[in-house]
Amino acid sequence: MAIEKVFPMTKEGKEKLEKELELLKTVKRKEVVERIKIARSFGDLSENSEYDSAKEEQAFVEGRITTIENMIRNAQIIDSDAAQDGVVTLGKSVTFKELPDGEEETYTIVGSAEADPFEYKISNDSPIARSLMGKKPGDEVTVATPGGDMEVVIVSVQ
Repeated sequence: MAIEKVFPMTKEGKEKLEKELELLKTVKRKEVVERIKIARSFGDLSENSEYDSAKEEQAFVEGRITTIENMIRNAQIIDSDAAQDGVVTLGKSVTFKELPDGEEETYTIVGSAEADPFEYKISNDSPIARSLMGKKPGDEVTVATPGGDMEVVIVSVQ
């Protein structure tokens, strides 16, 4: 029996996935079925690009539904309040500054399922998060990135 991957996430992250799953099942799935029905009415399916496109979208939607269901089933809710204060852990926001004179950046460290760099949420699997985990304000940390090592100092942890 295969071991299921655990998906660490915040309560909010799980709720967001549940909403996406509901949208996919109740709205997107029906829209795709309707697109397939309309494309079939055009006749010959062998040269019907609308049908091919709708079938590809259906495969994507069904795949995403399966993925989200698996993530929700194997979710491990992070309780950042239970973690030690002032220490970088999953669910905490960390502010750091690149040395010697970089600007401060703040990111929340979340599980890979809810990572979104545009919302300043980085995966606990990312090089930055792995380097910062377990550290405290004032700690200087070397972060190995694809572009080379960078030195940062942790300013605060919330």
